[in-house]
Amino acid sequence: MAKTLTVRAIEAFKATDIRQEIPDGGLPGLYLIIQPSGVMSRAIRYRFEGKPKKFTIGPLPVFPLTKARDEASKLLRDVSEGKDPAAAKATKKALKLDIVNDALDEFIKRYVEKKNRLSTIKERKRLFDKDFRPKFGKRTVKSLTRQEIATHLDEVAERAPIVANRLLSLLRKFFNWAVQKDIIDTSPMEKKIDKPSQERTRDRILTDDEIRLLWQASEKLGYPFGPMVRILLLTAQRRSEVSGAQWPEINLSGNDQQWVIPPERAKNGKEHYVALAAEAIREIEALPKVRPAEDEEPIFLFTTTGVTKVSGYGRAKKNLDAEMLKIAKEEAKAVGRLGDKLELEPWTFHDLRRTAASGMARLGVPVHVVEAVINHRSGSIKGVAAVYNRYDYADEKRSALMGWADHVTQLTIKQKETGIS
Repeated sequence: MAKTLTVRAIEAFKATDIRQEIPDGGLPGLYLIIQPSGVMSRAIRYRFEGKPKKFTIGPLPVFPLTKARDEASKLLRDVSEGKDPAAAKATKKALKLDIVNDALDEFIKRYVEKKNRLSTIKERKRLFDKDFRPKFGKRTVKSLTRQEIATHLDEVAERAPIVANRLLSLLRKFFNWAVQKDIIDTSPMEKKIDKPSQERTRDRILTDDEIRLLWQASEKLGYPFGPMVRILLLTAQRRSEVSGAQWPEINLSGNDQQWVIPPERAKNGKEHYVALAAEAIREIEALPKVRPAEDEEPIFLFTTTGVTKVSGYGRAKKNLDAEMLKIAKEEAKAVGRLGDKLELEPWTFHDLRRTAASGMARLGVPVHVVEAVINHRSGSIKGVAAVYNRYDYADEKRSALMGWADHVTQLTIKQKETGIS
């Protein structure tokens, strides 16, 4: 019967002219391998599908006695569950997935790109590239611990709270995938990690007075962000859809002027028809057509290069806020009020979409029509009705957007009638 190996016993073994394989009685199947060179390693022997097999765990001192037995126990348990450690190792070696960067590339290729639309794929790649690869990319997947991941997420949350929550969710998927692919035995996130930041549903909408200030400030902002902001407000569509709008999507002829957002650019993957009210048409017709090259047709409505859509939203938003506040202070001073301490409540570009939707509802537009306008079908029409209700509400959507545009126009007319400039 094999003797249970001890640290002292292992240290006493000497190399010989031939390779030695010494069984460890402390765990049947585990062996100490001694090469003629004196190099020692640990390995297991087992049978899989009726065939004898050997798997090298690793060298000493990387795998000392206790660690070697723990690792051997996991591997032999895998064998009992129908998993072949040698085959798993061969797969990992072939795919080179031990390193985090390599594993992430494979995860994106095999999982993210097959289960998501293009905009989601880009966002998840960006999350990894900006907030995970720089710190962990060159590490082995197996070396990552729960504690350092949780600490990193807290650090990200200090800068970008919502981003940290998105990264947490994405990392859970990544490590679960890594377990399924036998890259690691257990996920470092197997024990729950709470969201680093508390998310709250936003309900911010701009008041009529803020809409007036926004419109006036956007006119001072100029192209491309000035008209883009006004189109956001008039159409109630998403920022990504408006900023990426392309001239071939716009139809200004006839009596059915509309903007058709193709499936690949719509969040729900469905083609979406946006009726264009007169004010929206005037905004679009006034846009410069920036061409990629002299002999090429223009592509994007909002661009500075002609080749890519507009970017730099953060800077544009700061300029817009500053202009709105400047106008508000000038108005306060004009009527004899102190405006030095005047502040505007924070808002985001997405709040313009919510403002338009709420504004249409305030004007009496039914909720299901508002949902059709904003291409969000999960609200009032549900279940079987949602499956069979294919009516596009084209006339109702046009009426709703025209009514909303008229309301916004009246606010700007009031501004001019009262002499505010």
